Amino acid sequence: MAADPLTPAVSERICAHMNKDHAEAVLAYAHHYAGRPSAQAARMLAVGPEAMRLEVDGQSVEVPFDHTLSDSEDAHRTLIAMLRSMPGNP
Repeated sequence: MAADPLTPAVSERICAHMNKDHAEAVLAYAHHYAGRPSAQAARMLAVGPEAMRLEVDGQSVEVPFDHTLSDSEDAHRTLIAMLRSMPGNP
């Protein structure tokens, strides 16, 4: 299956999946990458080539990626790598 370009519809699909099935990972991104260690709630709002946008305790926060994402598969690999690189994650 070919990877999809990061269109608004693909971003919406990624965010819906992350918020529904991986809410703890989204909160971990807020704690670690957004510099909000005391955050109580986080939702992924958008994924673009340069950054993801989160809502953290009611505030919009942008978390830049370490490279420009090329497509949905790159987004998938990058989000997993970001999670795995946090202390305490395999």
